[in-house]
Amino acid sequence: MTDLLRSNDTSGLQPNLDRSPPALPVVDATRPSPLEWFRSRRETRENRRAEAAHAKVAERMNALGHEWRILDLQAAGANRMSFLAVGPGGVFAVTVKDHGRARVSFAGDVVQVEGRRLKYVQEARRNAKLAANALSRIAKVSVPVTPVLAFAGSGVIAVYGMPKGVVVTSYGELGRVLNARGRRMAQTTVHKLFTLAADPATWMNAPYVPLAERYKWYPEGTGSADKGAAGPEQAAG
Repeated sequence: MTDLLRSNDTSGLQPNLDRSPPALPVVDATRPSPLEWFRSRRETRENRRAEAAHAKVAERMNALGHEWRILDLQAAGANRMSFLAVGPGGVFAVTVKDHGRARVSFAGDVVQVEGRRLKYVQEARRNAKLAANALSRIAKVSVPVTPVLAFAGSGVIAVYGMPKGVVVTSYGELGRVLNARGRRMAQTTVHKLFTLAADPATWMNAPYVPLAERYKWYPEGTGSADKGAAGPEQAAG
């Protein structure tokens, strides 16, 4: 009996000889974390919503009338929802902003949406300048482009002072506003300008020409001053 009790006591006190560390779970490094997955889903959803809004705006821009030609300026480096409208009333860089149900307040160049100051006017001017520079360079004549800021949304637009040189309108009134500019260009001119605008080469920067290659150089002693051309000393100065 004593041996049996001793045997039972010692059997429960046997040391654990397995001292290996506990097994850790295998983690797949290529699998995104829940936070990254959520951010990716949200970004994808926002991109799809933005693309749908862009397609809707582009479709409505094409509804201006058969005399108008519309070009998406996004490929030219402008932000999304920016278009070039060429028609009887002239050339317009239309920047569309969707403010939803939020209230928009204007005071000159200052635009406030839900208390936030946004540089919508500056962006509209920048898009117009981009188009004017590109078209003027390729056409070899000055092509004025009017900046237009159109708001798509159901919120109230309160105006306390219009920005100088920028046409501001609701998106629903865009067609009426552009067609109210009259007939300043013939249809042949509209077609020519749109053909230039639709050419991808129009929106490429002009090739850089080094300063030294802009002068006509003559060897010394050939009487360059008599010929009226700038010599090396004149060019350097």
